Amino acid sequence: MSQPASAGRLDAADLAKHSPWRQPWWRPTPGDELFFVWFAAIHVGAVLGLILFPFPGWKILVAAAVLHFLGGLGTTVCYHRAIAHKSVRLHPAVRNVLTFFAMINGSGSPLSWAAYHRLHHAKSDTPEDISSPRVGGFWWSHLRWLWQAGAAPISKYCKDLDTPGYRIWTSLQLPIVLLSLFGALTFGWAAFFWVGPIRLVFALHAQCFVNSICHMREDAGPEGTAKNVAWLSLMHFFAGENWHQNHHDRPGSARLGWTAAQPDTGWYLILLLERLGLATDVRRPSEERSLDVAA
Repeated sequence: MSQPASAGRLDAADLAKHSPWRQPWWRPTPGDELFFVWFAAIHVGAVLGLILFPFPGWKILVAAAVLHFLGGLGTTVCYHRAIAHKSVRLHPAVRNVLTFFAMINGSGSPLSWAAYHRLHHAKSDTPEDISSPRVGGFWWSHLRWLWQAGAAPISKYCKDLDTPGYRIWTSLQLPIVLLSLFGALTFGWAAFFWVGPIRLVFALHAQCFVNSICHMREDAGPEGTAKNVAWLSLMHFFAGENWHQNHHDRPGSARLGWTAAQPDTGWYLILLLERLGLATDVRRPSEERSLDVAA
């Protein structure tokens, strides 16, 4: 779950001047307290679930895996490629279905996700980058920025997306988060823990490794630290987000894995949707364009 970037929260660019990564990790910035509680709750729930139900049965395990896979596709295809970078145009029905699964996977609302991501590209590997390990170290880039970096203002980074069709998802965020956490409880406690907290923690860290490990290139120069991390494909179920250097090299491309040796199921889904007439304006790596989002 990512937090709504509201006017009541501190602007990340302004907060960066005060080096929030130097604060104690347990101290959230004003407005981020609820997220910190949620973060702690799902981790406690995941540990408890693994102790009580180390193996929940194949049906529950498959259900959790399918939800994780669909949520990952929602994040990479819809949030990342279609909304944040506009490298593909999705049919509204497809966009809304993928948005729902992304939110079920804990990715937050599309407006807040796109704003954070556009800020990351605009200020990549500088002190104003919300999640750079070059600035704050591994744990800052992996987790702490989520409750200590401040907000990425919608009016600054996502003015083009600030429409009722996207704002409604911000209003629905709380009930969808509760559904993602408690929805499987009707099928028993094992289902609750594995489809709820355990799945959400796994999805959270899978996404956060893109901010941390994928920006920790040892030979990085002043231009940037992004790198491709092949083993991370396993956590992403081969959705493509782990080919992060490719993405920073060509951020306007809808394809993240450029070769057969770089599996990218998000790209294959886009090709299928394009064939069905449900995706248009698909940008290949040779046709990529950058999106000017901020000064």
